[in-house]
Amino acid sequence: MASLPALADIQASSSSPQSPLANALEILFEHSPILINALEPQLNAVLKSSPTLDSYVQLIDAALVELANWDVGAQSEFISGHPRIGESANLSKLSASEQGAQGVIPTPPEVLARLEHLNALYEVKYPGLRYITFVNGRSRAVIAEGMEGALKIPHSLSPDEPRRDSIIPVETGGKEWKTELDRAVYDVGRIAKSRLGKLGVY
Repeated sequence: MASLPALADIQASSSSPQSPLANALEILFEHSPILINALEPQLNAVLKSSPTLDSYVQLIDAALVELANWDVGAQSEFISGHPRIGESANLSKLSASEQGAQGVIPTPPEVLARLEHLNALYEVKYPGLRYITFVNGRSRAVIAEGMEGALKIPHSLSPDEPRRDSIIPVETGGKEWKTELDRAVYDVGRIAKSRLGKLGVY
């Protein structure tokens, strides 16, 4: 599992796609182009004029402040760097651990099929968003029930019900859409902070 660069190196380095800050952000938040092309240079400039970092929590909080100032399109692009719930291919080791992809008890195939369908439904209802949640030890079956709640649909293990064409999209940028985006950004921060414990740093 990757290790975080030293805080002193993160704060002292120049901005670049390979900087210690970029490395830390990719570990904590998952790789995405907007993370490297926008967040890294913006946060690098902020850190240059900030007091010495005392913890990685401070680093995460500083990143979240920058994210809060982005427009909703950029925030949506940022959260899409996280894998969909239930995905098992191309996961970072931390994501695999968080999603239980490497668990002792494998996720039943019907739950994985249900999650795949729920992800598709969610992305119809909330155009441009991806379902992000702080798993926090919950099973994929429990997460599926949470997604059903977000979609306001009955609990089921059906891989194709309700039909995608029965889902009515909410207005992009509207109140319900923005509430869901804000929740996702908040949970991205919770995920990042939980990773510190797995990495043995704070």
